[in-house]
Amino acid sequence: MKKSFARLISLFIIPGVLNTVSASDLIIDDRSSNTYRSNLGTEWRLVTDQVMGGESEGELTLDTYKNRNCLRMRGNVTTENNGGFVQIALSLSEDDVFDATDYTGIEIEVAGNNENYNIHVRTAGLWFPWQSYRFNFEATTDWQTLRFPFDEIKPYKTSKRFPQHKLKRIGLVGIGRDFQADLCVASVKLYRE
Repeated sequence: MKKSFARLISLFIIPGVLNTVSASDLIIDDRSSNTYRSNLGTEWRLVTDQVMGGESEGELTLDTYKNRNCLRMRGNVTTENNGGFVQIALSLSEDDVFDATDYTGIEIEVAGNNENYNIHVRTAGLWFPWQSYRFNFEATTDWQTLRFPFDEIKPYKTSKRFPQHKLKRIGLVGIGRDFQADLCVASVKLYRE
């Protein structure tokens, strides 16, 4: 009798538990395309401070680093002429905005040259190119997986609250000082906890 009751209960309870536990992450880019195209169908592009008169230079290439396919951003970041950044950026939607309210934050797999970099998130409602929401990280020479919860994101030059349902673009950025940027990116996801 007890075994029959336990089986009956498991038919109703366990499927509900499994559904709440099996929430999956959203792969933005896992480099399986081996092109500049992400898993979302949008393409990575390089942006430097030259769009605003700066003198930083950079390049975005498809590469392999320590046996991992990656996008590689290299460049000379200089603060000359009011500059100071190189960035690789990816639009999250070809249409309008991306609703990330079902996700906890951003996860990246990166390696680099032991320098500090930023993740910049652009959202609808940010009008000026210098406005964003940001995370900071160090890219070590070994591959590492880093998670950045949305509830810890820092607004930059905006007083607006972070609208998680209106994401437009993610950028990985070398910024703010004179240095040589060298950043490899193997994966970008939105994760759930």
